[in-house]
Amino acid sequence: MKIQLLPSNIDGDGRATPEQHLTCFVIDDCVAVDAGSIAIALTSDQRHKVRDIIVTHSHMDHIATLPIFVDDLYATLKEPIRIHATQEIIDSLERDVFNWNVYPRFSRLRNDYGPVMEYIPMSVREEFTVAHLRVTAISVDHIVPTVGLIVSDEKTTVAFSSDTAETEEFWDAINRAARVDALMIESSFPNSMAHLARDARHLTPATLAKELRKLSHNDLDIMAVHIKPAYRNKVIDELQSLGISNLSVMEPGRIYTW
Repeated sequence: MKIQLLPSNIDGDGRATPEQHLTCFVIDDCVAVDAGSIAIALTSDQRHKVRDIIVTHSHMDHIATLPIFVDDLYATLKEPIRIHATQEIIDSLERDVFNWNVYPRFSRLRNDYGPVMEYIPMSVREEFTVAHLRVTAISVDHIVPTVGLIVSDEKTTVAFSSDTAETEEFWDAINRAARVDALMIESSFPNSMAHLARDARHLTPATLAKELRKLSHNDLDIMAVHIKPAYRNKVIDELQSLGISNLSVMEPGRIYTW
């Protein structure tokens, strides 16, 4: 399985910069998890292949360029962009984004080939198929309804925490998996901002370390993501000071293979 955290920023030489304002992962160049930077960071090949997007929650940094992505491809789509999400998230997208005021309600529009966007509701704790992947959504503890994900193909299993504070069900589901090759887990704020992290339902390096003690799998790569750009250096220093040998910070733009 190949996973890339799409960059939010590109420098003057066309290279990805480490600051991550928007969240979007691409799996095997064809399935996206969230859509923060999807319209601005996909390669040309990925733009032709990505037609399935799993939305973990409706916060702007996870959906910011989703409407632009559909809009850009509108006339040329020969199959709809499929949005996989819980009904609560779908309702939020329809109410707050695709509402004819912020953006057209693309789920009701068609081009010369047919529908341009459709919602595919997913239920938590029930495995479903997206392209060649088997996916299970697990509720996590965030300020709005949010799911983490466990994603598998025939050989590899990876997990995404999405945005979350301390949680239980997500770890129970991961621990029940026969194997887990990689975990992408958030660490948004430095330890000195634990009060804000608690109120906003995010993790710090200290609370991340406590959460990882709930994990029964040992032989896996743990990648910290969703670090707030203003505190990036401080958070990275605190993550490194944890001394967890298989914990690293995921690099935007880099392709990881498991």
